[in-house]
Amino acid sequence: MKNSRIRFLAAAALAAFALPCSAQQYPSKPILAVMPLQAGSAVDVMIRIVAQKMGEGLGQQIVIENQPGAAGSIGAERVKRAPPDGYTVGVLNDSILTMIPNIRQVAYDPVKDFVPVGVVAAITWVMVVNNELPAKSVSEFVALAKSRPGKLDYSSGGNGSPQHVAMEAFKAATGIDLVHIPYRGATQAAVDVMSNRVQAHFGAVSIVLPYIKDGRMRALGVPSAARSPLLPDVPTVSEAGVPGFEWRTWASFVVPLATPNTVVERLNAEMVKAVGSPDVREKLIAQGLEPIGSRPEMVTQWTRDGLKRMHDIVQRAKIQAE
Repeated sequence: MKNSRIRFLAAAALAAFALPCSAQQYPSKPILAVMPLQAGSAVDVMIRIVAQKMGEGLGQQIVIENQPGAAGSIGAERVKRAPPDGYTVGVLNDSILTMIPNIRQVAYDPVKDFVPVGVVAAITWVMVVNNELPAKSVSEFVALAKSRPGKLDYSSGGNGSPQHVAMEAFKAATGIDLVHIPYRGATQAAVDVMSNRVQAHFGAVSIVLPYIKDGRMRALGVPSAARSPLLPDVPTVSEAGVPGFEWRTWASFVVPLATPNTVVERLNAEMVKAVGSPDVREKLIAQGLEPIGSRPEMVTQWTRDGLKRMHDIVQRAKIQAE
């Protein structure tokens, strides 16, 4: 009887050791967050604000590692290949999940290869031009571009990036011809508008707001349903002469396929709590970001809807891999 009891206890201990980490045990060490975009990008700013607060709730630091390249595809592939133990999470925006897969072949399935944790926040955008350009409004910019077909250029964070797709959609809506200048990230793409190396850009408010405020670039319109409280004097693009034109993007946390549900639920609970905290909300809104903090299901639904919507935009605007 004694030997049987010892064997039973030993087997139970081994079984407990072999089980995936539970919500109570997880996390027992720092968590790596793979950021497939440049440091200083809107998504990077967003996640650093939220991850710090999440780390407090988890009792472990979330270490953010930027791995830009191929408009985010390289980082997404790394997340796909990571062990499904909850210690690698991916920060994927809708460009990585819905835009790039519609433009070129990628080594991941945006719906099947990741387990969603939740939508963190949405990003507000603004159309800007450099100060040397004579256009003072969206309608003046369109008129100028039509008078100089193929002579004006715009910058983006890379082929398939939100800046790229937004401007191509704008070109299709207005019938203008601009030259695309892709960069390795959105930050440098915005800086070169400010320094007058590039004429135009659709930028996240979180990146370009300081340049607008100090007069180093000119804001023409916000592609939203309503004006941004951070730029109250800047009209919406619809108000400025392109009726119905809107552009809004979002970013989410995901984990590799087969990550235990207890881990996903713990990460989601801490993300929702962090995004809902007054200090985090205030910081996000001040950066032109809209706090969301959703359940995992929203990532799946928005990805499916976005894939179809972006397919239509890519086909209508005739966006191709470069």
